[in-house]
Amino acid sequence: MAGLWFVLPALVVYFMFFGLPFLATIGLSFTDWNGLGWPDFTGIANYARLAVDGAMWSALANNLIWVVLGTVVPVVVGLILAVMLWSDARGSVAYRTIFFLPVILSPVVIGVIWGWIYNPLFGLLNTGLREIGLGRWATGWLGESETALYAVLLTAIWSYFGFCIVVLFAGLQKVNPELVEAARIDGASAPQRFRHVIVPQIAPVLTMVIVYTVIGGFNAFDMVWVMTQGGPNNASEVIATYTYEVAFRGNEYGYGATLSMVMSVVALLAAWATMVLRRRAG
Repeated sequence: MAGLWFVLPALVVYFMFFGLPFLATIGLSFTDWNGLGWPDFTGIANYARLAVDGAMWSALANNLIWVVLGTVVPVVVGLILAVMLWSDARGSVAYRTIFFLPVILSPVVIGVIWGWIYNPLFGLLNTGLREIGLGRWATGWLGESETALYAVLLTAIWSYFGFCIVVLFAGLQKVNPELVEAARIDGASAPQRFRHVIVPQIAPVLTMVIVYTVIGGFNAFDMVWVMTQGGPNNASEVIATYTYEVAFRGNEYGYGATLSMVMSVVALLAAWATMVLRRRAG
């Protein structure tokens, strides 16, 4: 009972600012409301609308691309670099600091800076391509349907992989170096030591980073909105930006709540599936 009383204040605050809004969103998803007057109860009409909403399915497909590439690339690169820094690399503290710097920057600031880099006229990327004789590759990275999503995703990966490095590096501090050395003496190659000795010892940390990244991928909003606002022609639209447009620009708060519930459910299912697959992989 003493422990319960100590935890109770935090639970009350959490329920007020997270639990109640979440329950209110669930209730709002069964209504039609434009922000004025009382919501009109419509049952499952909003959820039936999802099945024929092509814009929602397109945004969900973009989200899946974001989650897959935005999880695999930073986690794999972060893990490799973390192991390299853990192996007594010279200047590892300086490298960790440099890699982590983008994480402490505001996503809005990062989006604005990379928007300048991608600028088709004076951007650093196109200018650099022209300088090295690859001017034919220069394009409007954020203005082309084929490249907009991946340009924003690259920016997000650049701003995030430092987090993976620092967290995984912290997890590597608990790896038993004697086991690694024993495997080396027994003839295990570096990839074998990495796969069968190091990774199993940091499995909980690795799972946490993967799940955190997957959930963050479904909540992607700020960087997409700053750089493209979901354009051009909805090519970089994700669920969060589509929800914002429907709810706050179209004043369809009921359907916006439904979209936010879809985002939450899909993110939780993806996180659960990721944990299950990670445990089965050993």
